[in-house]
Amino acid sequence: MLETSARLLRMLTLLQAHRDWSGADLAGRLGVSPRTVRRDVDKLRLLGYPIDAIGGVGGGYRLGAGAALPPLLLDDEEAVAVAVGLRTAAAGAVTGIAETSVRALAKLDQVLPARLRHQVGTLSSAVVTMPMLGPTIDPAVLTAIAAAVRDRQRLRFDYTPAEGAAGVRDVEPYRLVQSGRRWYLVGWDTGRSDWRTFRVDRIALRVPGGPRFAPRPLPAEDLAAYVALGVTTHQYRYQAVLTMHGPAQAVADEVPPTIGVVEPIDAHTCTLRIGSDSLDQLAVWVAAFGFEFEIREPPELVAHLRTLTARLQRAVGVAVGGFRGRASCEARQA
Repeated sequence: MLETSARLLRMLTLLQAHRDWSGADLAGRLGVSPRTVRRDVDKLRLLGYPIDAIGGVGGGYRLGAGAALPPLLLDDEEAVAVAVGLRTAAAGAVTGIAETSVRALAKLDQVLPARLRHQVGTLSSAVVTMPMLGPTIDPAVLTAIAAAVRDRQRLRFDYTPAEGAAGVRDVEPYRLVQSGRRWYLVGWDTGRSDWRTFRVDRIALRVPGGPRFAPRPLPAEDLAAYVALGVTTHQYRYQAVLTMHGPAQAVADEVPPTIGVVEPIDAHTCTLRIGSDSLDQLAVWVAAFGFEFEIREPPELVAHLRTLTARLQRAVGVAVGGFRGRASCEARQA
């Protein structure tokens, strides 16, 4: 059985790891009786930790929100991850994150053991983060959406799409997905009775939100891949599927994740899914990636590449003829 101080720290760690715990589950994890759990909860409350009682069979506990954050218990790997994340957050897409990250990092540095402080400092001094341009996101919006995802509460917001008029959406939120600088919300649009992906920087939340909802099966197991296909391919008029003659990693190094999705086939080939509203743009992209390729879809792209190839050959022929003519004229003048 753990000593009282060690047991209190262990209980606090468990309460921080999960939202709700039954008294029986806590007693089982700590190897004590439910009565001891109740006494330990009272001791933590006296120390300033806001622990709420929850109803149900046998009762339970939840670490609540207090006037000030209680001390967090982090192991070595967690502490390093938090410190490195704070140091790189200044170049992120969240408004005002630079200043708050520096303040939080200053507090964390004060309590890091010397060996961990040296490890974090060594890594940070070797890394330079390039600043990103573009719209930023109010952290309060991300927090509100994340809370709605956690609590299964519908959101109401004004949404401004890339094209078309802004409108009010009523959405069951399921996940926030980050891709580089962009944040996306995956949710069930109740007005359209379908899954939709929304860019968070185009969302203006309305208060109050909607009622709680019963969760639906997600549209895909890999939501990151689902969002990637949605923003790079499915939203466009032309959706190309190509077999690229190159390793998936090599092709992915040439194709930005905001343009296409790469899926390995074997060690030497991969599938590239890419979309555009312009066949000209698609043709130029696939020709410029630097790999041999085969077009599987759509047939219009094959015909367009033939037309574009003929156009380029004519341009090359005219240019070569012009070069030869000028060279011949210069030779006669000499």
